[in-house]
Amino acid sequence: MDLCVTIKGVSFLLQTGLGILANALVLLAYAHMLLRESRLTPADAILCHLAFADLLLLLTRGVPQTLSVFGVRNLLTDGGCKAVIYLYRVSRALSVCLTCMLSVFQAASVAPAAGPLLSRLKPRLPQLILPGFAALWLLNMAVCIAAPFFSVAPRNGTVPPFTLNLGFCHVDFRDNLSYVANGVAVSVRDFAFVGVMLGSSGFLLVLLHRHGRKLKGIRRSQGKEKRAAKTVLMLVVLYTVFFGIDNVIWIYMLTVAQVPAVVADMRVFFSSCYASLSPFLIISSNKKVKARMVCASADAADPADDSKQADVKHSES
Repeated sequence: MDLCVTIKGVSFLLQTGLGILANALVLLAYAHMLLRESRLTPADAILCHLAFADLLLLLTRGVPQTLSVFGVRNLLTDGGCKAVIYLYRVSRALSVCLTCMLSVFQAASVAPAAGPLLSRLKPRLPQLILPGFAALWLLNMAVCIAAPFFSVAPRNGTVPPFTLNLGFCHVDFRDNLSYVANGVAVSVRDFAFVGVMLGSSGFLLVLLHRHGRKLKGIRRSQGKEKRAAKTVLMLVVLYTVFFGIDNVIWIYMLTVAQVPAVVADMRVFFSSCYASLSPFLIISSNKKVKARMVCASADAADPADDSKQADVKHSES
């Protein structure tokens, strides 16, 4: 196997494997929380949903991409390509939308209730979470509906113009109009949510700066909100960095009729980095998630410790 192909395959394998593991651990931690406490806080509900979207993204794009790089051919049929590409598009869109939702929610939660609109909105924020999830799913399922119609399994021979060559599937847009229209629709949606995300994060930074100048007067509950706000800001920065790289490549792809496979691979890798790295950020910064994992590891170690103690007592007797 060529060295470049090996490096690319190992990179995708590590990114996908570690990302799937980390997102699954976050989901298990929140499932344990839900079983013990019967409810999740609104911020935790959004983070749990984000981990699910990122896990779905890696399963529908990272796994087939990795298998394709390692030479697995005829991985999916036309129907399989349509389903996988559609789920990938929806999960990728949900990732940006949920990060935006988390940023807006945190900014609204931390903001002082100045004015009649915000004072009425703040108590209702927890009740708006589930309708917000439903609205985001419906919006992105509608925006991404065109992708399955253009998705087919790879054919032998040359790749037609205006085709995104994903390795395991082709997205054949037939003509320049549909190719550019699809790209513009996706980009407008993404840039709109990233714009809202950056605006709410800037507002959050201003509030944190003001709180920092009056740190001694902050109550314990406000201290928790401050830690949560910093986690949200780190997630926003992480997403924005990889979003920028992803869209530079995407704009280039819109300017050429036939996209080289290596360019598509680079975009897949950078667009999946957030899904792979964000769960590690959640684990390291969320005390409740970390506590569940520490307890689980301690429980797993207990039987071995008990057996050692039993052996010592038996030897002493």
